[in-house]
Amino acid sequence: MINKRLLIKNLLAHNDESSFYDKKRQLNLHTKEGKGKFVKHICALSNSNPSNNSYIVVGVEDKDNEIVGTDFYDDSRIQNLVNAYLDNPPRIQYENVPFPGLPKDKVVGLVTIRPNNKISYFKKPVHTIPYGTAFMRRGSNSVPVEKAEEMNYQNTATVIDIENSSRNSIGHTLEGVIDFLNNRHKDMASGYRVFKELFIVCWAGNKKVVKGNTYYSRVDIELINEQVKLFYSALDEVSIDLTDDTFSITEYVSLGLNDKTSYYPLEKVSIHFHDNGYYNMESQMLFDPPQYNRKMMYHIYNANLSLIAKLEKGVTLSEREERDLRNLPHTLMICYLNGFEDAKYRLAEAKPYLKAFPDASVYVSFKEAMRVLRKMKYDRPAESE
Repeated sequence: MINKRLLIKNLLAHNDESSFYDKKRQLNLHTKEGKGKFVKHICALSNSNPSNNSYIVVGVEDKDNEIVGTDFYDDSRIQNLVNAYLDNPPRIQYENVPFPGLPKDKVVGLVTIRPNNKISYFKKPVHTIPYGTAFMRRGSNSVPVEKAEEMNYQNTATVIDIENSSRNSIGHTLEGVIDFLNNRHKDMASGYRVFKELFIVCWAGNKKVVKGNTYYSRVDIELINEQVKLFYSALDEVSIDLTDDTFSITEYVSLGLNDKTSYYPLEKVSIHFHDNGYYNMESQMLFDPPQYNRKMMYHIYNANLSLIAKLEKGVTLSEREERDLRNLPHTLMICYLNGFEDAKYRLAEAKPYLKAFPDASVYVSFKEAMRVLRKMKYDRPAESE
């Protein structure tokens, strides 16, 4: 079993970016340009490594390898984004890896690209990348090539050596459990469970009991063996269910208009542990968004657009407008779910203004709303533009 934190350290220690790994300060999958760049690097790494894994490390400064972290990204459906643009797409996995010294809400992202021994190429254009383009790695660069170009098999031994030197140990596992329970989450209700005498899952959060049911908010869940953060939320509430071989998380979101008591089940994620030392995760979308009166929503939508316009112009907001701004991301999300198609794009465009607002909870609310919308979008078999 590979310790992903060790793997990242070993990748960063292997000279600079190469034909089997890349590093990024952050990903931007909200725009077509950002999607195009990400899929281009996936394409190049896959084509350059037909018989071994390749990697992208996210949350690292390019010049000096400083680990600065990035936001937790829990979209397991990122595979659908790659499938939407590439023919012969590789299998990919995005994992969130906590690092000492980073804030609780920051991780290092690890994208694993698994080989498929076929040439991947773009089956539709995106941004400046035309239909039919294939990419390969030339040192640290992803460059367009002819699809018939011969594949490169020279990295296999090096990558296997790096992966083997990143294997987990009992010491790393014990240290991880102690650090999670006693240091990082000593101020929260926390627990752990051992599955199949091999896997250890730790969780922590603010606990409350409602009508006999236990819920957690500000939740952090980690698979200690691999040093992978399975779930993190600054706002939402979840319930946790355990069996002898399954750890299940049901996530709820607050979607009432100016009402913090209206919670809707969003998604259930179940992690199944097997006797052969493997595990798999299954996701089930449960979301049935609330529907409101169209005339009322039209008034609310315009009021929120007016609030964004004031932010763009630098107009000082009243105390009531500041309260409305805290609810704006989730309100625009409700508008989108009620048929106001432009609401999602207006929310995305407002990102820099919400991020710059002095009340940090406004930007946290924005990230949570975009996360829910992304989950819904990529729950479909393929992305539609």
